[in-house]
Amino acid sequence: MTGQPGRTGQDRETDRDREVDEALALVSRAPAPVPEHATVPAPKSRTGATPWAEARAAAARAGRAAAPRTHRVPLGQALGQVLAEPLDALTDLPSFDTSAMDGWAVAGPGPWLVKEGGGILAGHAAPEPLADGEAVRIATGARIPPDATAVIRSEHARAEEAKGSGKGLLYALRAVLQGQDIRPRGQECRTGDRLLPAGSLVTPAVLGLAAAAGFDALLTVPRPRVEVLILGDELLTSGLPHDGMVRDALGPLLDPWLRALGAEVTATRRLGDDADALHRAVTTSDADLVITTGGTAAGPVDHVHPILRKAGAELLVDGVAVRPGHPMLLARLTQDRYLVGLPGNPLAAVSGLLTLAEPLLRARARLPSLEPYCSPVRDAVSGHPHDTRLVPVVHRTDSRTDSRGGGRSGSGTDADAGRAAGRGGGQEQGREQAVPLHYNGPAMLRGIAAADGLAVVPPGGAQADQELEILDLPWTEGRFT
Repeated sequence: MTGQPGRTGQDRETDRDREVDEALALVSRAPAPVPEHATVPAPKSRTGATPWAEARAAAARAGRAAAPRTHRVPLGQALGQVLAEPLDALTDLPSFDTSAMDGWAVAGPGPWLVKEGGGILAGHAAPEPLADGEAVRIATGARIPPDATAVIRSEHARAEEAKGSGKGLLYALRAVLQGQDIRPRGQECRTGDRLLPAGSLVTPAVLGLAAAAGFDALLTVPRPRVEVLILGDELLTSGLPHDGMVRDALGPLLDPWLRALGAEVTATRRLGDDADALHRAVTTSDADLVITTGGTAAGPVDHVHPILRKAGAELLVDGVAVRPGHPMLLARLTQDRYLVGLPGNPLAAVSGLLTLAEPLLRARARLPSLEPYCSPVRDAVSGHPHDTRLVPVVHRTDSRTDSRGGGRSGSGTDADAGRAAGRGGGQEQGREQAVPLHYNGPAMLRGIAAADGLAVVPPGGAQADQELEILDLPWTEGRFT
């Protein structure tokens, strides 16, 4: 294609990069074994491309550099946010002595004379004191009457009428211990006790604890606001692809994925390949993070770089040494506003989302950094000569059953094959491994749709059983439910 008018050297380099990506997606041969004691030269990244780990660190630094914001929100709106101040109890828990069981409140040794009238129910005012030798019906959570010494569970007591008196007597069916089945005031905490430190994630359990401790609202770090700009004149929002038009896969994918990462998606807009519209959208957005899809390379309608220059943005990351997704970028628009440019190919865009957007959003929301973890890969994985690869994987128990989702036979799915891997008869049964999935080219989503993680493959590839870092996907942690 060297004779095509308007083509530049950078265009031709992009074409070569794309050809390498597509080839890597289709080969399955193992990387050549490295002889023992051999010296392996350090791989070199493409000129100007930021190493993958450095790009993630730069994105996290950008998120932390933004001025912290806080707001006080009702409990029902605080889920998934981070506490901006410690959670200190506003009351004793419980705030009064309560019954831990349905049964009888008793005073002193038995048998006990049953008090006439109704029992004590939860939510009622303080009951009358019990005299020594008296018993009264009590419900779980009800206030313990003054001078009561224990609660006897219903199944551990027998009530019968006293002969000649017409009054009831209560007998214990087993030994009664002082204070049994009574939750004393302040058993869980006292007023002012530190329940959780600032920086804690607000989970459903934290909401329950906060409510029990007397809170109606919490001071939290708000979710980062994200606006998504979908670029490309060739994209359809419905129907079948036709006449060179293709379906937009990223619009439906990005919104829920970003929400699972803790962001508030303020809008998803489709701008086509209009440079002026893109410039207006980027410069007028009030979102903390603008995400664009496509247009990050150097083609005739790739407008992201030109509009960033026009807007006076500062490029923090301009290309990453990772496959797929190397044309991704990170730019500072203003002091506290950023833009992440994702490549237009779907899996390449996912790579950019996990490389740049996720670390920035977690840091901006003051969420704790995810602890990296490693897993052995069941099969050898081909690598790029110079760049990191992100390859969809599924975790299964050790087996040598093929897991390529019909990549060789043409039948089955990645998910079915991954499940079959757990039923195989391989060695070391029961050991969990990450099984690389087929259909992992930059334009493909079939592999990641069956995956529960992405393996970080170093330059040159990985041998079978080699430990690789794994990036979790949101659905493996239940963040979509």
